[in-house]
Amino acid sequence: MSIDNINIWNDIKRPVFKSGAFLVYFWMDINSKAMLEALLFSSTGPMGLKEIKETTGLPEAELKDLLDEIKTEYVQRGGGILVSELAGGYIMHTNPDYSNWARKLKASQPSKLSQASLETLAIIAYKQPITKAELEALRGVGSDGVMKTLLDRRLIKIMGRKEAPGKPLLFGTTQEFLIQFGLKDLTGLPTLKEFQREDAV
Repeated sequence: MSIDNINIWNDIKRPVFKSGAFLVYFWMDINSKAMLEALLFSSTGPMGLKEIKETTGLPEAELKDLLDEIKTEYVQRGGGILVSELAGGYIMHTNPDYSNWARKLKASQPSKLSQASLETLAIIAYKQPITKAELEALRGVGSDGVMKTLLDRRLIKIMGRKEAPGKPLLFGTTQEFLIQFGLKDLTGLPTLKEFQREDAV
């Protein structure tokens, strides 16, 4: 689904009738929340405040308040859809409580990540940018197949080359990684202390 050439403000003021030299205008009552819901529903990924501002013309402060209200309203509804702030933007997505039902609609559901893939992804997430050699030194095993899987799943990406002999490739996580793991940004990753507390429990 997409919205082509959205021009919100051209339709705000419409003439109703003319009387002599006077032009009387009817001001449409734009439902800003409904407009934002339509944008998020039509977007193929998270929308940042700057992008939403450029599309709607609304001030960022007002947008932030409206989006926070929408997020709260969707949570309070307890429905199958939520609006969340993920990967540096706002996105409309399936409520995790009902995600199993949504998966049944997919003809081919990607298999879950293996333990090796999760381990590799965790190292990249915490150590990025990191080279393949550095990653394998930490894991103690080769990572060719695992790296290919993570690249194919768009969970990691090439970030550049390290200024070192041979200029090896540097790898890091992607926006898709943040979305899949429900993170607003990388600061949302659990800390070592949090892992230690879980192990103690």
